[in-house]
Amino acid sequence: MEYLLLISVLSILSLFLWFWALIDIVKSRFAIQYGNSLWLFLIIILPVIGPIVYFLLKRKMTIKKKRQFKPKFNH
Repeated sequence: MEYLLLISVLSILSLFLWFWALIDIVKSRFAIQYGNSLWLFLIIILPVIGPIVYFLLKRKMTIKKKRQFKPKFNH
């Protein structure tokens, strides 16, 4: 019974981390051109280890500066 509870909690945490990684990958800007596709593929293939590796390596592979809103209006 205790093992069932432990497995359930770990499964829910793993699922939460997986969804969080998917959403974060879509929102992030990567330094390499196919970064989003590469990470999405990795997360889908390795659903437990993939998000952990992604969050450990994310800072090295993403562009840190924010997008700037500079509209060019014609007057």
